[in-house]
Amino acid sequence: MPIRSTTPLPGLFRRSPFTPLQEHMRTVFSCICLIPTLFHALYLREDEQIADLAAQIDSLETEADKIKSNFRLNMPNSLFMPVARRDLLELLNDQDSLADIAEHIAQIVVSRDMVVPEAIKSHLDALLEETMEATSAALKIIEELDELLEVGFGGREREKVSGMIDGVRKCENNIDKILHNTRRSLFAVEDELDPVSVMYWYKIIELVGDLSDQSENIADRLLLFLSK
Repeated sequence: MPIRSTTPLPGLFRRSPFTPLQEHMRTVFSCICLIPTLFHALYLREDEQIADLAAQIDSLETEADKIKSNFRLNMPNSLFMPVARRDLLELLNDQDSLADIAEHIAQIVVSRDMVVPEAIKSHLDALLEETMEATSAALKIIEELDELLEVGFGGREREKVSGMIDGVRKCENNIDKILHNTRRSLFAVEDELDPVSVMYWYKIIELVGDLSDQSENIADRLLLFLSK
């Protein structure tokens, strides 16, 4: 579950302009962390657990939306820092998209009687594992923002974050290969499955891939911070 702050957002901005972003990203990541468990429940056909996990994801996505709205309402018009207000808002949107995607996955899984084709299970496991690595790396980058600010976005901290960004990109490259293999495996058994279920499985695979795409977008956004 997310670590929720009891400090009003204006106070958070006085401490650090990045604190609300970090609060938001932690909540988003808590949402993403439930996706592998959701798939495990799907493998076992545990309908009650699937419904419970989907409800938790929905609740966390709503919490992330509240943090996002408060961020926008309380963010000062001018910040004395080497990052533009617009860039921070775009980073916020990138983060929020992660929670939206997780909620979309959960909605499909809970609203349909989904059966996982045996042919894609191992690929799904690999996809979820690599996706969690990518989103976890994106979270760690966001957690480094205060340290970057302290050193003026330079020095060894800059090199450290640049290396972390490269790590997210490597994950994304690995995920692209896994996505290809997953789709090919699903294609191979299409004739054995209900056509509507096949359509939804392609959609779910695409959405899980979108989680890593958004993680890479966050990393790329931070790379822009470093280049300014």
